[in-house]
Amino acid sequence: MPKSRSKRSRYQPPPRPRPKPSPPWVGPTIVVSLIVGLIYILLFYMGALPGFLDQRGNLNLAIGFGPLVFGLLLATRWT
Repeated sequence: MPKSRSKRSRYQPPPRPRPKPSPPWVGPTIVVSLIVGLIYILLFYMGALPGFLDQRGNLNLAIGFGPLVFGLLLATRWT
């Protein structure tokens, strides 16, 4: 088979820029938000929440999952 006379080399995509490192507060914020959400949900299930919080019923689960979701979303952006 004859060789190609083309001088083109194989396509090389441009290099991706390296992502900037996360600020130093991101790691501790992830840990604190995960722990706060977990403790809140555990206190709800144990019935140890103060009276004004305990009156909200199952809305307490949404309140507890808020910090958990925030921590997980923050963890996906952490570099």
